[in-house]
Amino acid sequence: MIWVKRFLILLLIALIGIQFIRPERNEDSYESLEPFLAETKPSEQVAAILKTACYDCHSNQTQYPWYAEVAPVSFWLSDHIQEGKHHLNFSAWQGYSAKRKDDKLDELIEEVTDGEMPLESYTLIHQDAHLTRAQTDAMITWAKTARIIYSLKADLPQ
Repeated sequence: MIWVKRFLILLLIALIGIQFIRPERNEDSYESLEPFLAETKPSEQVAAILKTACYDCHSNQTQYPWYAEVAPVSFWLSDHIQEGKHHLNFSAWQGYSAKRKDDKLDELIEEVTDGEMPLESYTLIHQDAHLTRAQTDAMITWAKTARIIYSLKADLPQ
């Protein structure tokens, strides 16, 4: 029984100590979403969906909730955001080639169509990020339209 108390005390000390270690925040104000928005021209509805359901994990403009200040959740969120940006970063859109933009929009269509994005773990906490059928259809239509530009550019000889 004494070892259980010692373990719990050590666990409490570790949890308190870890609060002083902070992962890097994802708030780069120098990279704008404007190039992405200007090129892909989402409707107001789609722009709102992107802001609500996508940008926290797929841009450099994450809006952190209060619980992001509490470790170990802060580490989990940081890893989650880095993973999301690895797959698609709307803030880095202008650095992508036409082929890569086309591929990213194709992946977006596939993920949204299959209900893989936004992630269920995200929509459980962010109820407004859960996409309705109409929102899903609007996203897919927009992305397919935007893809036309990049698929044509990707086919042109360089």
